[in-house]
Amino acid sequence: MAHPGSLPLYQQIAELLIRDIAAGRLIDGERLPPERDMASNMGIAVGTLRQALKSLTEKGLLDRVQGSGNYIRAKADAASVYALFRLERVEGGGLPTARVLSVDRCAKNPALPPFGAHHEGHRIRRLRFLSGKVAAVEEIWLDGAEAERIAQADLSESLYLYYRQRLGIWIARAEDSIGQGPLPDWAPAEFPHRPGTPLPRITRVSWAQDGRSVEASLTWYDPETVRYVARLK
Repeated sequence: MAHPGSLPLYQQIAELLIRDIAAGRLIDGERLPPERDMASNMGIAVGTLRQALKSLTEKGLLDRVQGSGNYIRAKADAASVYALFRLERVEGGGLPTARVLSVDRCAKNPALPPFGAHHEGHRIRRLRFLSGKVAAVEEIWLDGAEAERIAQADLSESLYLYYRQRLGIWIARAEDSIGQGPLPDWAPAEFPHRPGTPLPRITRVSWAQDGRSVEASLTWYDPETVRYVARLK
């Protein structure tokens, strides 16, 4: 059974295809395999695939030519739930999913850059996957002024989607800095490195649509299986 916060399956497939287009795994003008073959290879129903392809068509990423097939239309500004998510598999792309480890309201982590106005924040710790493979651990902080309480059961695969739908916050921009830091001791045992191991670390600050800095985060990722990618087009 899917996690209650999971995106609908058709949307997961659409997001996976969007990321494959961005990574160059699907190129402009490429003809996709027949729908039945494609659905069979993905292990999904044809109807689910068609919903995903319809979503891509509406975003201008697919031309559906009657009697001929479906053709990729690559573009730089695809509207994606994961538009600001920069980790990919080493070979490119990968569908992001996450498992929430804990949600707590507490004093902000002094290791974070300044953000928000409140001295407390909602600390969300997650294990991040790319197409089912463990990729990173995340400590995400939402400023305490933005919500009184966050219930773990309410969180979706995309926090930015949760912010938008539940809190009315649109993350308009984010700034990342890449460095190195020891893997924290709360990282679950299934992460392929031991706590204390020096790993690439992303420090992010995010701003809402009205210019407020509302979120900061730390992400430690496994450089053997994923990479950080920012494309300029």
